[in-house]
Amino acid sequence: MSISKGMRKVISAVLPQECLLCGGDAGATLLCAACGDSLPLLPQPLCPVCALPTPGGGVCGNCLKSPPAYDATFAVWRYGFPVDKLIQALKYEHRLALAGFFASRLLAGPHPGGDLLLPLVLSAARLRERGFNQAVEIARPLAKALGLPLSLHDCARTRDTATQASLPWKARRRNVKNAFECSADFSGKSVVVIDDVMTTGATLDEFARSLKRHGAARVTNWVVARALRD
Repeated sequence: MSISKGMRKVISAVLPQECLLCGGDAGATLLCAACGDSLPLLPQPLCPVCALPTPGGGVCGNCLKSPPAYDATFAVWRYGFPVDKLIQALKYEHRLALAGFFASRLLAGPHPGGDLLLPLVLSAARLRERGFNQAVEIARPLAKALGLPLSLHDCARTRDTATQASLPWKARRRNVKNAFECSADFSGKSVVVIDDVMTTGATLDEFARSLKRHGAARVTNWVVARALRD
């Protein structure tokens, strides 16, 4: 039997939820107020293309020297403790409620306009192993809130590449080269790509390259967290 929204509120009040980070009383939310406020925001200002810190908020030197295939990046948090633990809990512990939490935080800040949302795709092997695509779960509530189409079957990851985190920074671009294929025509479309973490940006760059080959006029990354270079 389904539980009404009102009944869920009553249950939450009687049986408050433990904060995923500190174990304290979080009420009906996933994190207590203190832990929610402690999540590390990205330092400002940022490069509008890759979302790394840059003086004055202009395009950074790397993006000027070697422009990526994507056009812009929006991100909420710096990838580091404890944001990394929350993202890992979603991906590896199947804490799917975190996808909705991440989506709500993405919607609360500046976000891109576009014609459609497209979650970064996983390889078939990785999808079987994990059982779900975390980017898809984050994208679903975003698409619903924004009233935008959600593209789930137009692109594929054709090679089961090594995990990017296991590779040196310079090797990551070689690892994902020609790893994506698209079957749709994105001509003239502004595509917003959803993902959980942007590290070097190599994977998102290669994905944007594939989208541009299929006609996309603009590709924007919208990610939960952005890793900063040491």
